[in-house]
Amino acid sequence: MSERAAPFYCPYCGDEDLRPGEQGHGAWECASCNRAFQLKFLGLLARGLRHQTTQGDDDI
Repeated sequence: MSERAAPFYCPYCGDEDLRPGEQGHGAWECASCNRAFQLKFLGLLARGLRHQTTQGDDDI
């Protein structure tokens, strides 16, 4: 198991009591809220590519 993808806290309750899960690579279990979740690398973003909003969207 890689240490690079280790979460620091549970995305559901925010607690730090996490343990590697038995479901496979990237799976974690939170002892505080009794939930299991999995981390997944989606890919690299293109350099300089950002979602742009049009002007005036926040004037509503």
